[in-house]
Amino acid sequence: MNPRPPLPPFTEESARAKVQAAEDAWNSRDPERVSLAYTEDTEWRNRAEFVNGRAAVVEFLKRKWSRELDYRLKKTLWAFTGNRIAVRFEYEWHDDSGQWYRSHGNENWEFDELGYMKYRYASINDQPIAEADRRL
Repeated sequence: MNPRPPLPPFTEESARAKVQAAEDAWNSRDPERVSLAYTEDTEWRNRAEFVNGRAAVVEFLKRKWSRELDYRLKKTLWAFTGNRIAVRFEYEWHDDSGQWYRSHGNENWEFDELGYMKYRYASINDQPIAEADRRL
């Protein structure tokens, strides 16, 4: 696999760049594009769901974005060290009935030496909101 810069160990500048690249990819809502940032054997915890492997990431994201309509995400760097980054995030979406939600939480990421994410652990809470209260 080719390196996927920025590479660890992270500086504040390179960690911010990695976070922005993740935000941009996730906002594309393209599961294949998003999956390319992860190792073939990536391990995720997303809420109470465990996802293992890049192919499973693609299937997970297809399911996610079929339910979370008009998804829009903002990620913010929280901390970094060596090959790890922690982010805070919030995203907004609506279900098929038109109810809007703001989902927010934290993610812990660990990268391999080539800059691919090996581990992603996400804690997420959903809050129903009125469409008029959207921020993103």
